[in-house]
Amino acid sequence: MNEQKAGKYRWTICALLFFATTINYLDRQVLSLTWKDFISPEFHWTNNDYGLITALFSIFYAVGMLFAGRFVDWMDTKKGFLWAIGVWSVGAILHAYCGIATSGILAGEWFVGFEGAKEAIANVHDVARVVNVSVVLFIFARFVLAIGEAGNFPAAIKTTAEYFPKKDRALATSIFNAGSTIGALAAPLSIPVIAKWYGWEMSFIIIGALGFVWMGFWIYMYDKPEVHPKVNEAELSYIQQDDILEAQQATTADAVPTGKVTIMNCLKHKQTWAFAIGKFMTDGVWWFYLFWMPAYLSSVYGIKSSDLNGQLALFVLYSITMLSIIGGWLPSYFINKGMNAYAGRMRAMLIFAFFPLVVLLAQPYGHISFWIPVLLIGVGAAAHQSWSANIFSTVGDMFPKKAIATVTGIGGLAGGLGSFFINIYSGKLFDHAETNWSQVNGENLVTRFPELANVESKKAFFEQQGVANIEEFLKQLAAQGQTVVNGIDKGYMIIFTFCAVAYLIAWCIMKILVPRMKPVKL
Repeated sequence: MNEQKAGKYRWTICALLFFATTINYLDRQVLSLTWKDFISPEFHWTNNDYGLITALFSIFYAVGMLFAGRFVDWMDTKKGFLWAIGVWSVGAILHAYCGIATSGILAGEWFVGFEGAKEAIANVHDVARVVNVSVVLFIFARFVLAIGEAGNFPAAIKTTAEYFPKKDRALATSIFNAGSTIGALAAPLSIPVIAKWYGWEMSFIIIGALGFVWMGFWIYMYDKPEVHPKVNEAELSYIQQDDILEAQQATTADAVPTGKVTIMNCLKHKQTWAFAIGKFMTDGVWWFYLFWMPAYLSSVYGIKSSDLNGQLALFVLYSITMLSIIGGWLPSYFINKGMNAYAGRMRAMLIFAFFPLVVLLAQPYGHISFWIPVLLIGVGAAAHQSWSANIFSTVGDMFPKKAIATVTGIGGLAGGLGSFFINIYSGKLFDHAETNWSQVNGENLVTRFPELANVESKKAFFEQQGVANIEEFLKQLAAQGQTVVNGIDKGYMIIFTFCAVAYLIAWCIMKILVPRMKPVKL
């Protein structure tokens, strides 16, 4: 009798996770690709306003991750994932109606279309109120989006643990995590085009609706591998090989659970703190690349996301991150050479931690061509994705399946906090750099225009000059034939420096906390 050949349905499930992650990143990328060129002119936002919105999104996402892990463990994978993507799709679409809500609150014009809302807002002369109301409304929409999106990775990591043995989890994670790259890749090719031809509002609606389509496939195609009709016995044995081995090796004492899966119980273990610190140090780097690169190209090089050059530059940058598929293969290579899963993963992560150092050269050589920072930042982003796939898999290496989503949620909280700090301080730093480090005809901008040194006098000065922010004022001066040097590039250099060294610092801390593999029993 021929031995039954193991099926490959687990890779179909992996493909579903890939598309969910793609949609997840498309939804969060819409704002970064539309705020500078489409939304900011309408609502008069500054870098600080945008930084506040993205920073609070990070906090909402972080707190959501903490509870999303517990929610997914409680609801179980299928229902938990459905709730997550349903909520974030609603949140994505809500952004489109922030303009109408702003016109209703400020001008009493509630029952108008998108164009009618623009006209109503344009007739409101109190710019500060337009900024404040619109920012608050977008923050609410980002809150709903964040709460839903927080469920994606805990649910995806839990699904990966259900459908893949430990030796394959990094590869599976790197494949579905590549959805974040594909989402970031597809975003500049689609979102600015939709915004340009149909309005920025439709970009939120169209992209947001994709989540509801995915939900239909998930309902039909997912179930636990042990009861799924498309998973044969040979494939199930392959999937559960770690469980079988552990059951054979376990003593009676080992087989008895030693504790409940609670957040406080998980925090008692160094393994949880190692994962959380690794996420805190590095998640914000990726989110910075995701949220600020369109603005970076626009502010420093004058390349808009709606222009062909802008779309091509962002496409190339995120295309390079596809190299992160190596992140799933390299630890498997070390494991096949005889290293345990954690040791192999940590060695691979150390290698990936050195690649972001090239980002240190992005700004110094950007004067040659904007393609240099695009390529170097692309390498840094690819290294992050490789790192990310492996740091997620360390959870499955050391924690039982029942705790994976909870620990992933704790790490997500830490990563969200790191992202909060990098986003909010980036916005403040960039506005400070534009104001205090810019020069006009070789003279410091604030020295020449003392009104810019004070927040209140700055607002009055902008109204007098007929501009909404410092960037518009600098462009106005340049249009008058004056030699303008925008200091914002120095602000970006400071942030790029952190982005370059964060991974090596994180790796060292993780290695100190957990020098060798030590599985946690809960």
